[in-house]
Amino acid sequence: MRRLVRETRLDPANFILPLFVVPGEGIHRPIGSMPPQAQMSIDVTVQECREIESLGIGGVMLFGLPESKDEQASGAYDDQGIVQRAVRAIKRELPNLLVVTDVCNCEYTSHGHCGLIVDGDVDNDATLAWLAKAAVSHARAGADIVAPSDMMDGRVDAIRTALDAGGFQKIPILSYAAKFASAFYGPFREAADSAPQFGDRRSYQMDPANAREAMREIELDLEEGADMIMVKPAGPYLDIIHEARQRFDVPLAAYQVSGEYSMIMAAAANGWIDLERTMMESLTSIKRAGADIILTYFAKPAAKLLG
Repeated sequence: MRRLVRETRLDPANFILPLFVVPGEGIHRPIGSMPPQAQMSIDVTVQECREIESLGIGGVMLFGLPESKDEQASGAYDDQGIVQRAVRAIKRELPNLLVVTDVCNCEYTSHGHCGLIVDGDVDNDATLAWLAKAAVSHARAGADIVAPSDMMDGRVDAIRTALDAGGFQKIPILSYAAKFASAFYGPFREAADSAPQFGDRRSYQMDPANAREAMREIELDLEEGADMIMVKPAGPYLDIIHEARQRFDVPLAAYQVSGEYSMIMAAAANGWIDLERTMMESLTSIKRAGADIILTYFAKPAAKLLG
């Protein structure tokens, strides 16, 4: 009877699994703070994607760790960059698997910030050119969706203009429209080797206290041409997800970030909570709040349970 009258249902097709791709071959390097997630070389990533597709998971989000970093984030928009090569490899073997690429610079800059540093701070407008070039290079490699996560003002318009000029009018933009300066990103910094070398990202990521501002940020991104929007993190911001669902009739994603995942995994490892029930309850709450798409490191175990 509970199944019969259930109001909110999870489907693996609505999950996206983030993956961390590194140079080399045969590499499966565990991420200590996010068991059993791992950094994987391209060949291992392709193998992982075969299982992901077999489980009916909606797609993958690729984050790249380059061989080297510099102040210009050149690896982010290099056609031979780690993400670009990974996209091509996945699409050769699994053409029907949805591949989303994170468009940002923090993994590629020597200082770990999301843009060009001028006088000790990120220069918003100068960074837009990097983001536009990266998005076009991802589309050229075969990405199905590009997802800017940098939180620079005007980036969606710059990316849309560049994609259209490059002949990629049909490539949609999933904008990290409401990305908060959250403490819950901690384990991700290990996974993506992207910790800032000085300061923090509060000058361009959102204040966790501001809900009305989040609605303005989303509205601006939609006006600039975003096709889908994202709230990040998910669990601590269910009110933002719910409000966005009420206001905006577009596909809405929510990112259950590394800190949310790691807290559940650590508590379960200590025997304090039931892993499967807590995992599914956390995902259900995100869906119930209004998310159509959930980016989650629980995609595989949740898909297996649902299957």
